[in-house]
This record gives sequence, structure tokens and C-alpha cells, in this order.
Amino acid sequence: MTALTAADPADTVTDLPLLLAEVEVVSVERLSPTFLRLELGGAGLADFGVDGPLYDQRFKLVVPHEGGGLTSVEGADEGWLSTWMERPVEERGHMRTYTVREVRGTGTDTRIVVDFALHDAGDHGEIGPGAGWGAQARPGDRAVVVAPRRGHPFGGIEFVPPAGHRLLLVGDETAVPAISAILECLPHDARGAAYLEVPVDGDILDLRHPDGVEITWLPRNGATWGERLTPAVVDHLGAPLPDDPAVGWLPAEDEVDPDLWETPTYSSSGEEIAPVEAGHLPQAADKHRLDGLYAWIAGEAAVVTGLRRHLVRELGMDRSQVAFMGYWRRGISMKS
Repeated sequence: MTALTAADPADTVTDLPLLLAEVEVVSVERLSPTFLRLELGGAGLADFGVDGPLYDQRFKLVVPHEGGGLTSVEGADEGWLSTWMERPVEERGHMRTYTVREVRGTGTDTRIVVDFALHDAGDHGEIGPGAGWGAQARPGDRAVVVAPRRGHPFGGIEFVPPAGHRLLLVGDETAVPAISAILECLPHDARGAAYLEVPVDGDILDLRHPDGVEITWLPRNGATWGERLTPAVVDHLGAPLPDDPAVGWLPAEDEVDPDLWETPTYSSSGEEIAPVEAGHLPQAADKHRLDGLYAWIAGEAAVVTGLRRHLVRELGMDRSQVAFMGYWRRGISMKS
């Protein structure tokens, strides 16, 4: 582990409602063929914090463009993002979204742990700059984080189940870090199931979770995305599977929104959302299977769209019971 000294004052901005700070790679750990863990540290992380459990807390990581330098946060103000966007990519670098997998240490020794899902170029069509940087990262490499500052609202947590509800957590490898963090934050008496689709058998991780939450790993081992995940989740909920398993799992291309993000409080499609009484979910059409269920589903947008169709259209699950998030779209490079 590389020791860090206190960051230069120019490396941290202290008067913004969010945390904008330069960090350094403290350690690198390969967890499996697909998963890589980086530990990021810096004096500015002393102010990191949220009100309550982290769950699936997102943050922004700004990494250098290949061959370029690290963007500076010196003198940053509330217009920093606009100014940053105006600069050539070779100077500003790339901003990508990740989950805070874990927080270690306190004060100026605070560390943010982030897990990367690494893929061959053929998996996603192109290796993104965030994953590319992570795959090559070494202790001492530097980046910039945009993250929650203690005592200020930041957003970025979509897991908001009412107390006592059964849980359904679903995701591919890009969602495994978030689901892993959620599982560790759950109360000991939580109940439910988690379905995790990963590239190969070697990507099955040892996760801490409540005894009442059953974990099912679904290695693809050469199958396509969703081929194992979708039928497993649909079967878990008791929905009818198509007669031909090659039909009905994935939606048509024109049905897929690459920016799919549907939660009880937000819709990427602009759909009007009726307010839901705090702590209450309406009864589902099928009370036996869905009443008292809260689902969190994330991953490749086409797979998530197909699951949304099964749950909402075919099973009648109320949208206030579920968060659907397209973390990425196959063949499309995500913007941030």
C-alpha cells in the first residue's frame, strides 16, 4: 500500500456543496477475471459522507485522456463542470460514473473503494476510457472525484425500499458492485433474492449478505447477455416463459432506450409519475407474487428493458415498486 501525504490545497475545493478533489490510487487488487478493485485516497476525502447508508451511491470519476494530463480542480467554483466540458477532451480527460463499493478509514485517511468490471473489446464493442484507465492503473496514479460532501444533498442513491418489504436485486457484472454494496448495508433481518449474471464461473465472489437474502450467480460462460438472467428472474416471479426460449427475452432494437432510467421518482422518458405515500407501496395485480416486493434492476439496457416489460406489462407490477436502470448499452459508448 502506498502511503499518502496530505494533498496540496490546490487538490481540493472546500467551498462547494459537493466534494471535488484529486485522489491517488492507493492499491490495486484483481478480484476475479472480470473484477478489479481500486482504493482511492486523498486528504480531500475527509469531507466525504452521506446521510444514512451508502447503498448504491454513485459518484463521478474523472480520469486522464490517454497520453494526457490530469484535469485541475484549482480555483473551481459552481461553474466548474461547464468550464470543464468546454475544454478539449485531450486536456479535460473523461468523466465516468461508478458505485462507491466501500469507504475505509476516517479523516484525511479516508479511502473510497471502487470495483471495475473489465471486458474485452468484443464484449461491449469498445473498451471505455474509464475501464481502460482502471485496467492500467497503478499505485500513485491520480484522478479527480466528484462525490457527496457530508451535510449536503448529492443524490445518486436509487435503492429506497420501504422497511420490511421483500427485495429483488438483479444485475449483470456492471451492477455487481452496487448490489454488493447494497447487500452489505441491509439490516440483518432483510428478506429477498439477488440474481447476478457474470461472464464466467471465476467471477463468482464471496459477498456478505443477510441470511434471509438468497444469492444466485449466473455465469454466462459464452452465452449472451440476459440469456441466463432474464428467465431466472421471470421464473422466480412466476411469470410464464415463452414457448421458444430464443424469443421474448430481449425487446426489439427500436424498443430499447439506451438512457433507460425508471425509478419511483424519475422517468428518463418524461413519463409523469404519481406521488407515492412515503413508506407505502400499492398492492400489485398479483398479490401472491408481488405484494410487498421491491425490485432494483440494473445492467445492459436491452436486458433491463425486457425485464421491465415482464414485470410491469405482464405481471402488473406497479412502477413505484421498482427501479430499472440501464447502466450501459451494448455497442454504445456511455457519455458519463
